[in-house]
Amino acid sequence: MIGLQVQHFLDRARDLLKGMEFLVREDSFILHDDFVKFRFSPALLGIHCAISYSDALRSGLGCTDVSSDDHQNAVKDLTTRLTSRRFEQHRGANHLERLLSKKSRIAYASEATREDEIEDIVKRTTRFAEWAEEAGRTLKIEGW
Repeated sequence: MIGLQVQHFLDRARDLLKGMEFLVREDSFILHDDFVKFRFSPALLGIHCAISYSDALRSGLGCTDVSSDDHQNAVKDLTTRLTSRRFEQHRGANHLERLLSKKSRIAYASEATREDEIEDIVKRTTRFAEWAEEAGRTLKIEGW
């Protein structure tokens, strides 16, 4: 059962990551010229990708309620669960925390989002995804 839930979140995370990557140029993290009109899309896809990776990790580490909107608690919970498994590489949690701190601003703020802020979100998402994939494999999480 846990493996199926992990796979659900993991499939979603990977799908959102591919969508974000589709909108940006390879290796530059800047929007393709054709997609400038969709500048919020890669940022939102990236943030939701990170949330799904976090949900996959937390589910695989025994969390039974990942549906909460309290995303800052998710960072704390993830860090606690990683520490309990003696997984000391917490740099991904730092990326997750920064990404989550931008969610409301990107989704709801009326002021324009700078391109460098979107670029930062895309870079952090990529780094978080790489870290999460490694953590899932290293921890041998069921369904990973």
